[in-house]
Amino acid sequence: MSSRVAFPGPWMAYRRAMSSRPAAGGGRWVEVDPGRVARWVEGFTGRHGPPTTTVQEYGLLLTAPDGATAELHTPPGASASADVPGFVASATAARRLGLLLARKGAVAVGVADGTDLVVSKVDTRYVQGRTAAGGWSQQRFARRRDNQAKAALGDAAELAVRLLLPEAGTLAALVCGGDRRAVDTVLADRRLAPLAALRAPRLLDVPEPRHAVLVAAVAAARAVHILVR
Repeated sequence: MSSRVAFPGPWMAYRRAMSSRPAAGGGRWVEVDPGRVARWVEGFTGRHGPPTTTVQEYGLLLTAPDGATAELHTPPGASASADVPGFVASATAARRLGLLLARKGAVAVGVADGTDLVVSKVDTRYVQGRTAAGGWSQQRFARRRDNQAKAALGDAAELAVRLLLPEAGTLAALVCGGDRRAVDTVLADRRLAPLAALRAPRLLDVPEPRHAVLVAAVAAARAVHILVR
């Protein structure tokens, strides 16, 4: 299945916002499609002069003559590289990534082979919203809501066991998205230890998981994050 689909409006807004955003401590984060990294580096060189390249734990550091820097962070599942051509080759190479998106009562799991989503499943379960009621009524609703959320995350773990766990041996990395606490709860299931070991540091800030969101997450998982200062 091709990853080129019509995304929901909120997700498109997120993707536009994530293309460039301020970074803590100064500078900005730029999110670049792997196939456009070489062109981006050419633009950086044209603006700031030919940079020196230094291998770092996160990827490559480009330092220009005028003091500008660009940190190229290796995307999930890609191998480390000693220079820009190697970085681009590694970032653009086809690799299998697992995807686990979880928020409240919704979960989406998938496997991407290169840019294509080849395995996918979305599951939703009702979780009651917050109530303005007070006293015992509010406590009763809160307990019910907590129980519904726990049941939903239990279902999410079962889904991951069924669809993602058999693929663990073929995955270069597992990229998660949504609510960190919900993802942590799902991966705390002991059966999913092989997947938890593949978890990438990147957490995708996705809206409530739906199939179109899962498809769009493939590009977000493969994107190269660059910190420019």
